[in-house]
Amino acid sequence: MATLTRWFGHALLLVRRHKRPYIIINIVYYGLVAASMVYVAGHPALQEALLGQVALSFTEGPLAGVSEAYAGGHVFQAIALTFLVNFFLGSVLVLLAPSLLIPFAGLGIGLIRATLWGLLLAPTTPELQAAMIPHSLTLVVEGQGYILAMLAVWVLGHAFVSPSSVGAASRGAGYVRGLKDACSVFLLVAVVLAVAAVYEALEVIYLVPLLMP
Repeated sequence: MATLTRWFGHALLLVRRHKRPYIIINIVYYGLVAASMVYVAGHPALQEALLGQVALSFTEGPLAGVSEAYAGGHVFQAIALTFLVNFFLGSVLVLLAPSLLIPFAGLGIGLIRATLWGLLLAPTTPELQAAMIPHSLTLVVEGQGYILAMLAVWVLGHAFVSPSSVGAASRGAGYVRGLKDACSVFLLVAVVLAVAAVYEALEVIYLVPLLMP
């Protein structure tokens, strides 16, 4: 317990230490979501096409199991699958892994995701307007998980390109230190995405159907 507390304390210290990039990532991420929503409101055909592709991935693609859990009302299964997909696929594999090879790569990928969120979730129809009443909180909380993952990418990249900033004598040592710090931040990512998964499962299964026109 003491070790876990120390790890989380270190993760929070890293967020405070990198407060400026954290704030900038927040502003740009949520700003892109909002700007994309405004844009797609005038181009509904684009949203329709994107939603069609997403629907295919949830019915015939690798995410079919997630869709079945939600459709069947299996709350605990939906929570578990949502967390696993968002953390391991959406954060570790998509954001962190590329950044292990190309510094800061996850930042660009994360901003692409923010743009796609706006294009997909803009409340342009009565159904989406109703769904986004409770789902807006999911967007904010889950988005915060990805923003923290992007901050971890920044921490890793910054330690590599500027090893002296973490007290390292070489880029190699800076990379190792940055990777350790990035893993610490990912503890926060896991907690935030776990909370988001719980809320998303409950709101999609129980709240959204009540609001559908």
